[in-house]
Amino acid sequence: MGRPVILSNNTLAVGLNEHGLVHDFYFPYVGQDNLTNARNAHHRIGIWVDGVFSWVHDGSWEIIVDFDDTALVSKVLMRKDELGVEINLRDFVDSEYNVFCRQMTVHNKSDKEREIRVFFHQVFQISKAGRGDTAFFVPDDNYILDYRGTCSLIIYAKSEDGKCFDQYAVGNYGIEGKEGTFRDAEDGELSGNAVEHGGVDSVVRISNKFKPNQQIVIDYWIVASDNQFTAEKIHDVIVKDTLVYRMEKTIEHWSNWLEIASPCLAKIEPKYRKMTTKSLMMVKAHTDKNGGIIASLDSSIYNYGRDYYSYVWPRDGAYAMWPLIRMGYKDEPRAFFRFCRDVISADGYMMHKYQPDKSIGSTWHPLIHNKRKELAIQEDETALVIYMLNEYLTQSQDYEFGNQMYDCLIKPAADFMTSYIDEKTKLPHASYDLWEEKFLTSTYTVAVTYQSLIAASVMAEKYDHSEDANHWKHVAEIILENSGALYDNDRGILRKGLLLQDDGTLHYDDTLDVSSLYGAMMFGLHDKDGTQLHSTVQNIEKILFNSTPSGGMPRYEHDNYFLDRKEYLGNPWLVTTLWMAQYYMRTNNKDKAAETIDWVIARSLHSGALTEQIDPLNGSPLSVDPLVWSHAELINTILDLSI
Repeated sequence: MGRPVILSNNTLAVGLNEHGLVHDFYFPYVGQDNLTNARNAHHRIGIWVDGVFSWVHDGSWEIIVDFDDTALVSKVLMRKDELGVEINLRDFVDSEYNVFCRQMTVHNKSDKEREIRVFFHQVFQISKAGRGDTAFFVPDDNYILDYRGTCSLIIYAKSEDGKCFDQYAVGNYGIEGKEGTFRDAEDGELSGNAVEHGGVDSVVRISNKFKPNQQIVIDYWIVASDNQFTAEKIHDVIVKDTLVYRMEKTIEHWSNWLEIASPCLAKIEPKYRKMTTKSLMMVKAHTDKNGGIIASLDSSIYNYGRDYYSYVWPRDGAYAMWPLIRMGYKDEPRAFFRFCRDVISADGYMMHKYQPDKSIGSTWHPLIHNKRKELAIQEDETALVIYMLNEYLTQSQDYEFGNQMYDCLIKPAADFMTSYIDEKTKLPHASYDLWEEKFLTSTYTVAVTYQSLIAASVMAEKYDHSEDANHWKHVAEIILENSGALYDNDRGILRKGLLLQDDGTLHYDDTLDVSSLYGAMMFGLHDKDGTQLHSTVQNIEKILFNSTPSGGMPRYEHDNYFLDRKEYLGNPWLVTTLWMAQYYMRTNNKDKAAETIDWVIARSLHSGALTEQIDPLNGSPLSVDPLVWSHAELINTILDLSI
């Protein structure tokens, strides 16, 4: 399952799973070091009532996971009628301090007085192998400390009357045949074991006597810092301020941040405003303090693949910035472009992906293709960053920032793109396509490279670099003049792309790919009367669009990524479906565009989180959830419809 709620302050990020439990805990970079064991371990909440114990994720509880419309604060309802207990959680990551805060309201729904015990279990894996961690009870301040090296975590809980947890246990988790200390809670009592090292977990207990129908509030938090003593200072602040005050401050922070977008939000049709604001916050939650935008913080994909999506793809980041730019934000785009400036290669291109600390990310692109040395890049990532920078400068009029970026980002990237051209085709040399699968000169990459060079030329002219401007514009015009080879007259579609062979011949990939339509439409790589676009859309509607019981649009014909149902051509993706809505708006078919937007929103989780793709038969989420690109594309499409 995905992460219906992501809570973040751009240094600490916490993902809640479908049970409302902590499953991902990233610190000190958003998306880099996940301090939980993502394959199988999540924190737990246990309830003991009248001798009966239950974990809230055991399948017997009704659980609804959501977050506020105007602040990144969770709203989680947990109910078990057989126990006569209802729990409401309000969770947030503090906007000023690196603290995950959880305010729990426990409601005794019974008409009898009784004792209810709440158990908070936490399991961290700070060390890479899960063997070098230590956890112990600190009696002076009554907290659990979990630490290794430059990471220290303080765990604390108390009732509204100020009473701290009355029992605790620290032990081993997942090593030496031990399941975990959480088992110690299941009889309602904890052992009081005060220290353990290796793979560790811990449990604390809060006990309260409840009157009939009484509600009691329990405060729980986890402080993250680089050492115990700094963590203690933050802990003392939270104790003094109270969680109520810290929540108010965090809600105020999010209100102020959303205020920047309020002029645009006011123009959006009311039925779309809630989803737009939630999507904005979801994008922001994936933003790291260094400026990188993580594609997804949902680590559950690690159960099905070799890696996470918790990297900074320049392409995904640029698309995530687009709606923020359109809605008037400046801090996030500036930070993102600085990130790109710092990671761009000396030769002017972006690599496949990066980690939020600006180190290079993993890749599956080889440096050799067909026994020939090649760059392991997707050129569209370099091109899109430059295109989006011009969008930012045009929208914000922040021309001094553009001047700062010229020599270190704009010129290196544009010079690379103008040099990375095949002499025979006059088109961009082959690189990996935006889906990260095929090595070819794709229609999408040609389109975004063409428009990126136009954008670079505009910026060069603005900063009095006329020689650069003329050269880059000239190469862009040559690309446009030679782009006719990307259209398949027989099928009447824009091709996926082509590949120049060693003998000088061209190999055409005539796969029907929605990115070819989107690239040509969005970045102006098409014939003047739009015949090629229209013909491509006709084929897409006939072959791909709404071709499964779930509806929606796969990426291309015979897309096998996460495809279990081989009778279909691919799983529907939200991004590609939204691209069709954008086409409908450009052809004055707003009703069909709105219908497509409604289809996408209907596929969100209860919280509003949007997945990458869905099952073609039953519509359930597949791959990561949320995917930032899906949220960004939804906002852009709604803006197109409304403004």
